[in-house]
Amino acid sequence: MMPARRKGLGPLILIAPAAVLLGVFLVLPYLNIVVMSFRMPGQGTPYGAGFTIGNYTKFFVDSFYLLQVANTLWIGLITTAICLVVGFPVAWQLARGAMRFRALAYGLVLSPLLVGIVIRSYGWTILLGNAGLINRTLTGMGLIDRPLPLMYNALGIVIALVHVFLPFMILPIMAAIQGVDPSLESAARSLGASRFTAFRRIVLPLCTPGIQAGCILVFVLSLSAYVTPSLIGGLRVKTMAVTVVDALIDTFQWPWGSALALMLSVTGALCVVIFARLTRMKWKVGRT
Repeated sequence: MMPARRKGLGPLILIAPAAVLLGVFLVLPYLNIVVMSFRMPGQGTPYGAGFTIGNYTKFFVDSFYLLQVANTLWIGLITTAICLVVGFPVAWQLARGAMRFRALAYGLVLSPLLVGIVIRSYGWTILLGNAGLINRTLTGMGLIDRPLPLMYNALGIVIALVHVFLPFMILPIMAAIQGVDPSLESAARSLGASRFTAFRRIVLPLCTPGIQAGCILVFVLSLSAYVTPSLIGGLRVKTMAVTVVDALIDTFQWPWGSALALMLSVTGALCVVIFARLTRMKWKVGRT
């Protein structure tokens, strides 16, 4: 009986360190945020005595914050869609293409991750500003009379976020494509299927886990991005992450900032669950 018990405890012992780390650094902070979101606002202090639901009431009553959530979700969706459209061909080429300079291509894909986020964002301000490289070049060529509004709007934020998060879309899709046996596509072609039909009915469904993982990663990271929206968007475009940081650090309203952070987390989690269920349903219907 003793060896059997030890064998049963083996997996628990292996996962215990990870479980402790998750509990201490993830679960407990989230519980603290939940409790803090129900605290009373303080006068000159981060929070006051007692508890209230007024922080959540303020969020749902004020249309400004609801529109801000919608704007944040819209930026996340557009960023995810662009990363998917741009990243899938790159992932396909990396996984299937006979490239002589594959190592260089990997380096180019990973290059956005090798530079700090602040430096990358300031680099985009140099490119997208009214006196930036793009506007100066177009003005010098006589193509435009006035600078294009490329900064301090949602367009500039999306451009910078796509550059930052594109590797998180390419890598999971590339791994999924590498896991698809090319002989399956060849068998479909030998049975009379066109190249597009074989891709749509064979390759694309098998790549769905990678597409799903990449979309979830990019979407969640876009929702929680702070540095890029704050530098590129300025005061004209404020996402929920920027508002949360402002509430916690600038105005020192910990209960209000905690409530905003939780609403952002819940909204993002609901979107991820809906996306996961819809993609699974879609591919089940496609296989039947």
